[in-house]
Amino acid sequence: MSEQIKMLASRGIEEVWNRGNFEVVDEIIASDFAGHSSMGETHGPDEVKQFFMSLRSAFPDIKFSIEDQIAEGDMIATRWSARATHTGDFRGIPATGRPGTITGVSIYRVVNGKLVEGWTNLDELGLLKQLGVIPAPGTASV
Repeated sequence: MSEQIKMLASRGIEEVWNRGNFEVVDEIIASDFAGHSSMGETHGPDEVKQFFMSLRSAFPDIKFSIEDQIAEGDMIATRWSARATHTGDFRGIPATGRPGTITGVSIYRVVNGKLVEGWTNLDELGLLKQLGVIPAPGTASV
């Protein structure tokens, strides 16, 4: 079971995040999916697709890498990193043209071969600093 769950999470990252194949979302996300992160809540496959599309619109060259995965029972935890260039508006932030790297951890619960709930923690502050949206510590003017 652990290897099947790892393959499911890996497929989501590779096909949806890295390739932009949003049709896969319907295959791996349950209709009653609930996703929780500091970037907002997502419910069901349609909201998940909308989020992925907005992310890829702002960061079209986004590339995720799986750093570690641990699966136990019906849960999968993935530590990941992503690199991208901010070339489009995202969450009200106009394109900066700058590259950035973000890291995070996502934990999902799987039922009947689909993701039903997820929790993601990510370093948004670090990314915003790299994009020049907020000043790095010690560089703010008074």
